[in-house]
Amino acid sequence: MLGWFKAIMPKEERFFTMFAQHATIVVAGAEALCGVLKGGDDVARYCRIISERETEADEITRQVLTAVRRTFITPFDRTDIQDLVTSMDDAIDQMNKTAKTIMLFEVRQFEPQMQQIGDKILQGSKLMAEAIPLLAAIGKNVTRLVALTEEIIRIEDQADHLHDQGRKALFLANRGAADGVMNFVIGTELYDHLESVVDRLEDVSNEINALVVDQL
Repeated sequence: MLGWFKAIMPKEERFFTMFAQHATIVVAGAEALCGVLKGGDDVARYCRIISERETEADEITRQVLTAVRRTFITPFDRTDIQDLVTSMDDAIDQMNKTAKTIMLFEVRQFEPQMQQIGDKILQGSKLMAEAIPLLAAIGKNVTRLVALTEEIIRIEDQADHLHDQGRKALFLANRGAADGVMNFVIGTELYDHLESVVDRLEDVSNEINALVVDQL
């Protein structure tokens, strides 16, 4: 009876497939965000793409959380699985919040530091997407997993510097201008959103590190 029950339950390998699918969507969202930050006539189109990717990611997150409840044996502690997929979902959610802010304020031109933070977001997303499948064999991949998460943390630190430099340049460019206050407020909000995306990717790297420590 127990064997039949286990046979109809979701397999633990399915989690790694769903994790990888979600990571791929985060990368696609980051690519679209870089497209947004190039500015011009394609901003609205790329914002729609981010929204679509965020919806897809939400569905995978829902599937993972459902599978956690239904799976007899999970590859990691159930709370760890929930925390990992939630942190991944938070990253693309923050990308979507950034896109919504851009559409709200009808921004079509972006500062160089904003574009550079976008590049950091894409780099961090790709590192995350490389790390996620390696969780299926942590013992074998521990060295690479540690290297990837350390690189994501370095990227977050680089993005912090770009955030500070960008805000300073924004202040100097708009000081004394007739519309300077509004430009500074909107620009600052965008910088904060972009920095939050990188912070969420760092959260994913921290969850991965926690899994590595727990499994060794």
